[in-house]
Amino acid sequence: MITVDFRHLDIPSGKNSTKYRILDVGCGSGRHTCAAYRLENVSVIGMDLSFEDVSEAAGRLRLHDRMGEHGGGIWCVHVADIRNLPFKDAFFDLVICSEVLEHIPDHQKAVREVLRVLKLQGDLVVSVPRYFPERICWSISAAYRRTPGGHVRIYRQAALIHLLESAGARVGKVHHAHALHTPYWWLKCLMGPDRDDLLPVNLYHRFLTWDIMKKPVWTRILDNLLNPVFGKSVVVYLKKN
Repeated sequence: MITVDFRHLDIPSGKNSTKYRILDVGCGSGRHTCAAYRLENVSVIGMDLSFEDVSEAAGRLRLHDRMGEHGGGIWCVHVADIRNLPFKDAFFDLVICSEVLEHIPDHQKAVREVLRVLKLQGDLVVSVPRYFPERICWSISAAYRRTPGGHVRIYRQAALIHLLESAGARVGKVHHAHALHTPYWWLKCLMGPDRDDLLPVNLYHRFLTWDIMKKPVWTRILDNLLNPVFGKSVVVYLKKN
């Protein structure tokens, strides 16, 4: 499930792209790291606090290498904390921070670190759960709210933008994504977020997996129509001042 739309970013191609560095911070299993690796000749780093997630991301990237599903660039993965990034100042051209900040108690420090390692006029893409769908999840299920390592806050869009701009970025485009995933999480919270034996939840999950793999036109159209109202995530594209 790719949240970032790379078409909104001015990423060079060809020989000029060999020095273009991308950091996927909080990469998880590597969905955006792998998507970035498909771009032409870029250098991509996937970073996460979880060794297990980083290992899974590395496995997926190796599979891309074996299948030839990449743009000819290079990749590596790294275990590190977003609040103390092991990179020098102004090192990256693009930083992706997708569905991460809602997990971080000291999100201001995290944002400062992300901008520190980003070049002047570099691109930053941040996504978090959208306020309206997330608030319903919190209202339906206390277990969802209290999941260890889960979400510690809900962002209103204006508050998120204020956080990012106060740290030294300026907002460009904003959009919403994954409307078809919103009912799944409502259903899961309603029926029990920790249960994996419920037929309605499992059937919806199978549908979402099928949709991600097959990408039929009709679901893309439906998702785009519903995103302004029911989009699960808000995605913000910024430049470092």
